[in-house]
Amino acid sequence: MWIHEHQNWPNFIWDTKALASKLASIRHRQGRLLGRMEGLGFELKREASLKTLTNDVVKSSAIEGENLNPEEVRSSIARKLGIDVAGLIPTSRDVEGIVEIMLDATQQFAKPLTKDRLFGWHAALFPTGRSGMHKISVGGWRTIDAGAMQVVSGPIGKEKVHFEAPSAERLEKEMGSFLEWLADYDDETDPVIKAGIAHLWFVTIHPFEDGNGRIARAISDMILTRADKTPDRFYSLSSQIETERKAYYNHLEAQQRATPDITNWLSWFLDCLDGAISNAETTLSHVLFKAHLWDTINQKPVTDRQRHVINYMLEDDFEGFMNTSKYAKLAKCSNDTALRDIQELKERGLFIQNPGRGRSTSYRLPEPKKS
Repeated sequence: MWIHEHQNWPNFIWDTKALASKLASIRHRQGRLLGRMEGLGFELKREASLKTLTNDVVKSSAIEGENLNPEEVRSSIARKLGIDVAGLIPTSRDVEGIVEIMLDATQQFAKPLTKDRLFGWHAALFPTGRSGMHKISVGGWRTIDAGAMQVVSGPIGKEKVHFEAPSAERLEKEMGSFLEWLADYDDETDPVIKAGIAHLWFVTIHPFEDGNGRIARAISDMILTRADKTPDRFYSLSSQIETERKAYYNHLEAQQRATPDITNWLSWFLDCLDGAISNAETTLSHVLFKAHLWDTINQKPVTDRQRHVINYMLEDDFEGFMNTSKYAKLAKCSNDTALRDIQELKERGLFIQNPGRGRSTSYRLPEPKKS
């Protein structure tokens, strides 16, 4: 029996006492993180929010096996929010669609979530009316003609059905109940708990032929944004879910095979959100370190070559250390010029030489100060 076939569906219950400690810790850490962010200047807040939104979009798609170009996503978000950042590049329709959904969910978080709004999100996600090679119903609930909606894995002939969603005939009533519950602002359920319930409820109904996971995560983000009372995003739930993707699907399947007692699902959801906030604190430390480093550098400006290399080393995906040949290649200069640049940065304390000499000589940026 699937959860939606249970006689008490969708009257969810959970053990409030069992979740109280985790929920209190998360609410405290949320408040602490938002308080630290409020203390930043406008530019730093904007940079942190842009980084978080970019990660959210990229990772939500990665969970479904779709790999988006992070620079395209960043460029699309920056343009839509009017953020003036360097290095903007053209973006594809696929990127534009998921970015539109995420921004509508978080920047317009106070707007009611309606059927038409959901249809708009779905249409933005599939601008060609196709999911891969397959034509699908876009901007509407899945139809009877689409057949049973099953989550299946394994080779042909040996398929394993992980879940089967409610039939298409039930969707109007099921989604009506879901949207009515979501619009109940007098509901005393904590918004963090509500975000976890909404995620499970929506993916269980599975109202669309495709895109249900990404839209469910957008709904969770919308509810969490309401809880934070600010459109600025500083933690990425989707990034953490992508990190724990196997556990995510295991917990979903376990709950969808169980009863409407969703204590176990909510416990995992809270742990996942806690991880997202921990990662956000790391991101904040990195943003503050970058700001402090550039404040120090700008007291005596560096050359364009040096600035380019330092910015490269500050990127999240930079690995290893800097050496003369790598510097020369990045800065498009000779090895002699690279060595002089490096020595200047070393004398100013902006480059730290690692142990090792000769061809093994390498450099790193100074360590961020512990907060």
